Amino acid sequence: MTSHLRWPIALATLAGLGAAIWAIGSVGFAALAHAALRMGSGGFALFCLGSLGLSAILGAAWLASMPGQPLRQWPLFTWARMAREGANDLLPFSQVGGLVVGARTLTGAGLPGPRVYAAMVVDLTTEMAGQVVFTLFGLVVLGSVLVDGTQHHVAPLAWAGAGVTIAMTGAFILLQRPMLKLAGALAGHLLPNAHISLDKLHAELGDIYRRRGAVAMSFLLNLLGWLAASLLGALALELIGDPIPVWRVIALESLIFAIRAAAFVIPGAIGVQEAGYVLLGPMLGLDPQAAVALSLIKRARDIVIGLPSLIAWQANEMRPRRPRKA
Repeated sequence: MTSHLRWPIALATLAGLGAAIWAIGSVGFAALAHAALRMGSGGFALFCLGSLGLSAILGAAWLASMPGQPLRQWPLFTWARMAREGANDLLPFSQVGGLVVGARTLTGAGLPGPRVYAAMVVDLTTEMAGQVVFTLFGLVVLGSVLVDGTQHHVAPLAWAGAGVTIAMTGAFILLQRPMLKLAGALAGHLLPNAHISLDKLHAELGDIYRRRGAVAMSFLLNLLGWLAASLLGALALELIGDPIPVWRVIALESLIFAIRAAAFVIPGAIGVQEAGYVLLGPMLGLDPQAAVALSLIKRARDIVIGLPSLIAWQANEMRPRRPRKA
């Protein structure tokens, strides 16, 4: 991370912490603890198990973005995705930090650098395209609620988050070459002996996009991942005894994911996620206490799954490596 970006990210993180404190304080610590504890250790274990299934789906989407890789590498890609998410959620980096960790996991296992970074661009593109579809569903539901509702003051937050997400996706799809430059810069820092050229990355990207079936499969799996993540939210609410209709949970989660994407500069979207739940949850029939409890349960899940993934990644990084060609 360059020095001129550290202060803005630090200030954004402090603002996020303030939002988190506000969100938790607005519902009361006692009520929040009571809502979270109703899940129990068994329920939390079930929630974490379901989250591992989600990681497997996202790992499969990344594997599909690199056509030609054997199916037996699915666990490797799942681990890379878990490490990527763990870095995003737990380390003081922006989203780029997670991409670095995920890519290093794959190149550290011997996969060719140009192919890894080109596939990363494809996976990110199909993931964001899937999120746009998912976000549009959430906006349709939100619009139907606002027709008869009175809480119009939080609508701009949802629409702004969705708008930024859609704009980012459009830019990402149209500006693939700048994304390859970013991938090349990352590769240059992480694989200094590989000498990965932009031309080589562009050739790999073109080869992947010519395999339309693989790209379509990556999109469908990423879209399935967004749906599975929302169903996990519905499971958590069921376990803490505050269920709402599944379609409303899916709508809420789609909007929360959009707001998180808009706040990509804040590590882990800390505070943004919690504030989003407090403001949007009641509009879709969810208690503020249950909404913030859901957010904190997700944070606890991120630690339980993300921390071991990062430790395993770091242990793998410390092993001596033989030079290899890109």
